[in-house]
Amino acid sequence: MRARAAARFHAVEESATYAVFDMVARMRAQGLEVVDLGGGEPDFDTAGHVVDEAVDALRDGFTHYTPSRGLPALLRAVSAKLAGDNGIAADAATDIVVTPSAKHALFAALVTVLDPGDELLVPTPSWVSYTEMARLIGARPVQVALDGADSFRITAELLERHVSPRTKALLVNSPNNPTGRSLTAEEAAVIARFAQEHDVLLISDEIYEKILYDGRAHLSLAAQPGCAERTITVNGFSKGYAMTGWRLGYAAGPTDLMAQLLKVQQHTVGCTASFVQRGGIAALTGSQEPVEWMTAQYAARRDLIVQGLNSLPGVSCSPPDGAFYAFADIRGTGFADSASFARWLLREAGVAVMPGSAFGPGGEGFVRLSFATSPKVLQAALDGMARALAGRG
Repeated sequence: MRARAAARFHAVEESATYAVFDMVARMRAQGLEVVDLGGGEPDFDTAGHVVDEAVDALRDGFTHYTPSRGLPALLRAVSAKLAGDNGIAADAATDIVVTPSAKHALFAALVTVLDPGDELLVPTPSWVSYTEMARLIGARPVQVALDGADSFRITAELLERHVSPRTKALLVNSPNNPTGRSLTAEEAAVIARFAQEHDVLLISDEIYEKILYDGRAHLSLAAQPGCAERTITVNGFSKGYAMTGWRLGYAAGPTDLMAQLLKVQQHTVGCTASFVQRGGIAALTGSQEPVEWMTAQYAARRDLIVQGLNSLPGVSCSPPDGAFYAFADIRGTGFADSASFARWLLREAGVAVMPGSAFGPGGEGFVRLSFATSPKVLQAALDGMARALAGRG
């Protein structure tokens, strides 16, 4: 028999994010200079006390399997964090699973709750992997296009327009990648009412929770009235703690669902790396000053890039509430679509950005620029964009 992949892969797209990474790598290999604002990775190093704990664990020979659910001390630390920061009661022994990345936690959550043919509502613009994860397991992602003119607000009318008898779950990301928006209290209440009225599950991706600006408070869906029993909260250490390469995350939710999610963990990765978990304990229980310092740096960079973008002809950008992305409206530049603009910008200015169309319906006409890089790099990108747009005339 000729080797061939399963039929479901024909519906799955490659990651648009990694496609940009690859393009930048090829250009740099050719000796070309590229200012890369396409990625989504903090440029800061992991805090020293976290690194020290993981190194000590390695030197102590702490290099063996752990319980599949996670180290008890880390589970207790996550439970305390959820109670103190999020208003979520999660029993460390039954309601949490520590995973090798929040990405794996998301995939495990979707595998746990979705059967083939079930529908997953995904408000867009959204991170590129949500829809493809659903397709990988035979479910059907239903993209709910949010309106940029309405600040990408989630409304009851939009959700009602897309719900069906096959709707099993709604996936919400706040603060959002790519828009940088965080849920308002009104939106959280809308989502809670919708979930209860239609008896759907909620998957809440809160990976950017630590990165919020202007004194905003994070709202967790599991803390909303009537939502604790129907919500899986996904979070991790990559963004807020600058621990992308550590691959450490967790899922928390109702006991019965987490018992099933644990099976996914047991039969896929087994457990999360032992010494990495030790680092996670240090991150949660140690000083939070590095997190606060990084967020302050992001805030200054946000102001720099938003001001610069708004000075460009045909470009406008609202300040993001959180995360480290600017989602700029480029419809005034005259380009037919965001992909054309991104290709032109890379060719003419050597600046890599992500086209909004990569993030699903609602993203067209925008581009995402990461400001998780130095002010010097950001200014170089803005200068390059200004020259290219001025030269276009």
